[in-house]
Amino acid sequence: MDATKLRRAIARTRLAPVAAFPTRLARVARYDSRLLGASARWLFTSREHHNYTYDLTKLSKQQLAWFVSVVCEVPVGQVRGWFAELEGDDTLRGHIEAATAASARRGLADRQVRYARRIGWYAMVRARRPAHVVETGVDKGLGSCVLAAALLRNTAEGHPGRLTSLDINPEAGYLARATPWADVVDLVIGDSIASIRALDRPVDIFLHDSDHSRGHEKNEFDAVEAKLAAGAMLLTDNATVTNVLAEHAERAGRRFLAYRETPAGHWYPGDGIGVAW
Repeated sequence: MDATKLRRAIARTRLAPVAAFPTRLARVARYDSRLLGASARWLFTSREHHNYTYDLTKLSKQQLAWFVSVVCEVPVGQVRGWFAELEGDDTLRGHIEAATAASARRGLADRQVRYARRIGWYAMVRARRPAHVVETGVDKGLGSCVLAAALLRNTAEGHPGRLTSLDINPEAGYLARATPWADVVDLVIGDSIASIRALDRPVDIFLHDSDHSRGHEKNEFDAVEAKLAAGAMLLTDNATVTNVLAEHAERAGRRFLAYRETPAGHWYPGDGIGVAW
């Protein structure tokens, strides 16, 4: 009996789980060794303790381009062009590197600029040309800079817009306090729910990226609903953890899609983008 026939014969017996165990163990070990290697490299090369930054795998980036293309109804080639536009913005990259290095919080931040899913935010703002974007949760201000950069490009093309950034931490947003990005950013320090209720102009794009508890996420979407402009788009950075935005979209009669990113060479499994429109 040759080896193939022997394996097939064993697979039909009670010995099958025992015979398969070495193969299963080897596959788990290969996966775990890659993860442990990425974790060890990160521990000794990164300073970040939360809001991890990383690049996307090539496949994940391709899928994000199609995601934005479908949601915003624009050609995928144009989306890829916007990705390249952001990634080729040396002025923005240089500012982020310099501001990070000079910050009092530099001990907990990496100087290397890695946008991950934020390139999707950038492309959505370029595609939708919003007059008013609102984000909750600012932290260092990396996402704020990305959104502001897209608004500045839109403004140069005759479609001006502003970003309202909400955070409860008075130290938040240090990356977005420099010109020209600060010229289109209104940084509001305070409780996000109260700040949303106090907004005095319609919201075209709303991004939840603050307290990721299910209750707070729901409260933000409920609060912003009355502030939305016609055809507004709602985004969440929490779609891989909760179904809050999907449920909100269903109640409001909107469509919903979600994208999950895959980080390149990082131990963290990644976040994603949920969108309702």
